[in-house]
Amino acid sequence: MTRWRFVHAADLHLDTPFTGLARLGSEVPGLLRDASLRAWDNLVEETLRQDAHALLLAGDIYDGPERGLRAQLRLRDGLQRLSEHGVQVFLVRGNHDPVGEGWSAIGAWPERVTEFGAERVESAPIVVDGREAARVHGISYARRDTRDNLARLFPGERGAPVTIGLLHANAGGNPEHAAYAPCSLDDLRGAAIDYWALGHIHARETLIAERPCAVYPGVLQGRSPKASETGPKGATLVEVDGDRIAETRFLPLDVVRFETRELDVAGIADLAGLRDALADLAEGVAAEAEGRTVIVRATLTGRGAVHAELRHSLNGLLDELREQGGRVWWDKLTVATAAPIDREAIRRRGDFAADFLAEADNVREMDDDALLAELRAWAEPRDRRTRELLPALDAETARAILDDAEAEALDRLEGGE
Repeated sequence: MTRWRFVHAADLHLDTPFTGLARLGSEVPGLLRDASLRAWDNLVEETLRQDAHALLLAGDIYDGPERGLRAQLRLRDGLQRLSEHGVQVFLVRGNHDPVGEGWSAIGAWPERVTEFGAERVESAPIVVDGREAARVHGISYARRDTRDNLARLFPGERGAPVTIGLLHANAGGNPEHAAYAPCSLDDLRGAAIDYWALGHIHARETLIAERPCAVYPGVLQGRSPKASETGPKGATLVEVDGDRIAETRFLPLDVVRFETRELDVAGIADLAGLRDALADLAEGVAAEAEGRTVIVRATLTGRGAVHAELRHSLNGLLDELREQGGRVWWDKLTVATAAPIDREAIRRRGDFAADFLAEADNVREMDDDALLAELRAWAEPRDRRTRELLPALDAETARAILDDAEAEALDRLEGGE
């Protein structure tokens, strides 16, 4: 059987504006403004490098109905390059770039580009070695506020070795995104589709792993520190073997990456040590990004001596990190730390927390057999799952669990301060 491949991307948001990041300096806004266009260039280049037979674009190609000239020309140039190399391109419009809104500077698409309309589900073949290897079915949004279940309009019978559904929709009811063209996973399973090339959800996700395979490739270029926009972004490479989807693989194509991290300050003595720890964190983030520019937000957690210094030195610390340069740009530091706990001081207080520590000390002084027997007695009236876990519990693990439990209880009793 013939083995071939296609690339699936969505939510390009070409020439998207970035807001709220001017504090990073004059260089970053310009870099971000070009990021979505450069990510599109990366997508074109990678599609050719992978020797893909087709590229599928699942909506929100532009960021809004204004569809700036710069974005349209960059898109046209990339499509022309793909067409000249024999790559077929199939695209639909989403809620950000519906057919009935905005204007177009492009009178006609290049030869091998198919744009599906908004009146009904349309179909077109993917041709490999002179034969129809797959049939793509797709439908665009006529207007932004499309609330109809478009998945139910897709065909119920297969007419090709592989059928592909190209759809911009909130499948499965993701609460973090608007319910445009909402549909259920059962709706996806009910159509005669082998691979759903989905768009709209910005986080990369495989909704259904096997026939029908349903994939959100995620946004092509992250745009903010929101959870759905952070981490590696790009497209999905799909390998087809005859009449089945053989493999899917993520292709990182982003230019600028947003990352969020946490750093526990326990054991860090002063601001100098904290600065060094954050610099090490930045070095690790940069290595993971493989040469990309990274915009980082970090939350400082835990209890440590540096807590008191952070109250009046946070801005200075952030300025110091930003002056280090390199490919990591520090956007924000959030302080969620607390002062260290003085156990001896608590023991002298004679309150509930002191009694708790005394009881914890008594348990800790038990020998291994007595400790395990105590835990089993405690677990007897509990749920079956808890009782089943205890026979396999060794004393070393039990003591580690107790240490963690004591630390968490003290943290709650001392009110985070």
